[in-house]
Amino acid sequence: MCSSAPTGGDVLDDVAALVAERNRVDARLTRPVRAAELAQAPERDGQRSMASWLRGHCRLSAGEASRLVRNGRALEHLPALAEAHDAGLVSAEQVAVAARAVTPERLAAAAAQGLDVGEIDGVLTGVAVDGECADLARVVQYYCAAPDHDGPEPNPTEGRSLTLSELGDGSLSFRGQLDAVGGERLQAALEAHVQADRPAGDGRTRAQRLGDALVQLCDTVLATGGAPVLRGHEPQVAVVVDLEDLVEGTHPSAGRMGFGATISAARARWLACDGTVARVVFGPDGAPLDLGRDRRLATRHLCRAAELRDGGCVFTGCSAPTHWCDVHHLVHWIDGGETSLENSALLCERHYTEVHHGFRVERRPDGRWRTWRPDGTEITTPVALVPAA
Repeated sequence: MCSSAPTGGDVLDDVAALVAERNRVDARLTRPVRAAELAQAPERDGQRSMASWLRGHCRLSAGEASRLVRNGRALEHLPALAEAHDAGLVSAEQVAVAARAVTPERLAAAAAQGLDVGEIDGVLTGVAVDGECADLARVVQYYCAAPDHDGPEPNPTEGRSLTLSELGDGSLSFRGQLDAVGGERLQAALEAHVQADRPAGDGRTRAQRLGDALVQLCDTVLATGGAPVLRGHEPQVAVVVDLEDLVEGTHPSAGRMGFGATISAARARWLACDGTVARVVFGPDGAPLDLGRDRRLATRHLCRAAELRDGGCVFTGCSAPTHWCDVHHLVHWIDGGETSLENSALLCERHYTEVHHGFRVERRPDGRWRTWRPDGTEITTPVALVPAA
């Protein structure tokens, strides 16, 4: 009896072929990304870097956008690895690992010590093609950690990184690494909270206790005022929720937090028990949103209203949160513009500057924000990425 169903071996061959094809596509993508960066093309759309353009216009995460840019830079110095990547033998993840070995600082150190980058390229390519990703990471780590007896100790910040990724339900995942000293400091701070909070019958795992300790550590810093002041205000946890939901709502996504995550009405009420509740009403009997011409600077009420309405920088392709932003007059004060919500837009510092150099933002009647370049053309982001035919 014949069957058209693929065998196990055929399926695995298909998987391997698709992985190789994905590697080749990733390799092709790095070239125009690097070319656009060298040409400073993102400036045309008011973005400061290729990574920020990829985040805003192609909907890549911050980590993925940065990795793509770093890979393009690294492959310029690693031609053998680039060739293997083109052939589908090396993944974008492996290139990202190898990129740590050819940062500007590492290249300068190699030149000072008379090391041949071509030899490094050959070694890394051989391990990447024949070994596992973990093998490549160990080789890169050994190379980066090799002591420079002819120079100063390396800067510990070179070995520190942290990437935060918000998940669909608003929860946060993160990954990173610390140098030995930084790691010791983190462990000492976390362990203090872990050991101070061990109630009888505690059934939490070690990982859960460390997670709770990290949150408690953040709570302590925010509560004691130990964090740097941002835009004239001490950073705090912020939640925006309708009054009805706060009083008796049951909606699972009633509250919006400062960094964009949504929480339930019940969780918002829980936070409000220990927080300060600020009432903002969009209407004539609430906060004075329309201040006319007698005041140039936006008041605290107007700033809060703009934050509630805009949720962050309104410049197309930008995702800067509210605490990076200031209230900008759409029609400048000097040109007769009023200090009112209708004449206000929330813009980050980068794009606040851009609108003073020819870019223009406008809020449409339907509430959508649009952005124009100095030449009058509109900056747009795709409604949906079109799949390949």
